[in-house]
Amino acid sequence: MNSIDLEGQVAVVTGGAQGLGFAIAHRLLASGAKVSLWDKDSALLERAVAALGAGASQQSADVTDLQALERAHAATEAEAGPVSILVHSAGIAGNNATLDEYDPDEWRRVIEINLNGTFYVNRVVVPGMKARNYGRIVNIASIAGKEGNPTASAYSAAKAGVIGLTKSLGKELASFDIAVNAITPATAKTRILDSLTEEFITYMLSRIPRGRFLEVEEAAAMVAWLVSRENSFTTASVFDLSGGRATY
Repeated sequence: MNSIDLEGQVAVVTGGAQGLGFAIAHRLLASGAKVSLWDKDSALLERAVAALGAGASQQSADVTDLQALERAHAATEAEAGPVSILVHSAGIAGNNATLDEYDPDEWRRVIEINLNGTFYVNRVVVPGMKARNYGRIVNIASIAGKEGNPTASAYSAAKAGVIGLTKSLGKELASFDIAVNAITPATAKTRILDSLTEEFITYMLSRIPRGRFLEVEEAAAMVAWLVSRENSFTTASVFDLSGGRATY
């Protein structure tokens, strides 16, 4: 494992109680950062923090609740120090259906969590980063946001929105020492697969030239560099983790 220096940094990882978020939190801790997991599942949070050990803390917050996020941010800074890193990983897959049969309430739920939640979380941490002229933000998008996935229009649209938001925010903050980037993973081996049909999982695997799903540790390795001081120039960019699937 490459050594990434995050000593003295305080990171927030949303959706950090499991999956990609948990793996990323583990890697950031190993690199010397303090890490606060933000998740709405309190029971999962407690188990995750216990598993991560020293340097990990938790805040129970729903990414669709701006006031709860503001409270979580204040509590994190009071407990661990100024937040200098955000990895926004919280999200859902949503149901699979063709657009003409997609339930409007499910559409709104997916957009609210995956896209609006990204806006809320970024909005909460940016003022402090600007005031201190330092920060590193990584928003977890998806290869679906680049290419679109059939029967996943809500998810694809939301993740495309995350890419656009990241590029916009990165340009807004380019005059500060704040880097804002996104990663676009293909399907990873996480619990999100439990919400997908076997047909859809088979389709997703068939699209990956590597012939396998993403390992969460591979995503964590890329994120660890993106949130380090070494990433001092690149911002408003998208980093591919699709195993060769992406065409741009």
